[in-house]
Amino acid sequence: MQERLQKILAKAGYGSRRACEELLLAGRVRVNGQLAGLGQKADPALDRITLDGKALPKPEALTYIALHKPRFVLSTVEAEQDDNRETVLDLVEVRERVYPVGRLDLESEGLVLLTNDGDLANRLTHPRYGHKKEYRVLVAKRPDDAQIAAWRRGVILEDGYQTAPADVRVTEVQGKGAWMRVVMGEGRKRQIREIAAQLGLPVVRIVRLRIGSLRLGRLKVREWRFLTKEEVDLLKNPEKEQATRTPRPVAGRRPSSNRRPFKSKTKRPAR
Repeated sequence: MQERLQKILAKAGYGSRRACEELLLAGRVRVNGQLAGLGQKADPALDRITLDGKALPKPEALTYIALHKPRFVLSTVEAEQDDNRETVLDLVEVRERVYPVGRLDLESEGLVLLTNDGDLANRLTHPRYGHKKEYRVLVAKRPDDAQIAAWRRGVILEDGYQTAPADVRVTEVQGKGAWMRVVMGEGRKRQIREIAAQLGLPVVRIVRLRIGSLRLGRLKVREWRFLTKEEVDLLKNPEKEQATRTPRPVAGRRPSSNRRPFKSKTKRPAR
């Protein structure tokens, strides 16, 4: 069965589809000895597909890992030459060739998803799918109403980029600063830090708590675990999570006499 080459490469564990498109554009992929182009299709069972002259390995079992990345660990497959810093792959012990989805900058910590599922990586990183990411952000100054409102609307960064609206609120004060909850559907490099700097709110700490439906939960720093089948299914089919959510009661409306009063079972996490 023929498939687009970027999809075949992604399934073979060479990164997301967009990353595999770059391999094609760089002229590193050949099919039956001929230079391959972007959008070209092939059949892995019939065609000889090579990357940098080496035949693609047989597809590996799909693997999904949640990792609590510490600060100062690189969210890359490997460090640059002469760079001895740890990467996220140094923290997990699996045979499969996994790679990070939704990178965190060097100074940030929290949830990182590692997988060799190129289709899922594409879904989680492409803006059109609308997967939200949730962060706890500690800023050195307490934000005022104007700063929070600006962040919620979107901020024009130094390069002229207009950020998308975000769900932002203060959850806890700490000394002269405050912890903030930030939920956003986009993820440009160092975006939270740039927005906060633009608003005059120096960032002290960033912890990612959620990617789509996947949550950091009780994972401690440097700990990792395999995802459950249900977690993978929800990441691939986010509409299932929406369908299972209990609707909130309308404010000011009493429940009818033949229905039990609505009581939320959700507990606020301890701070």
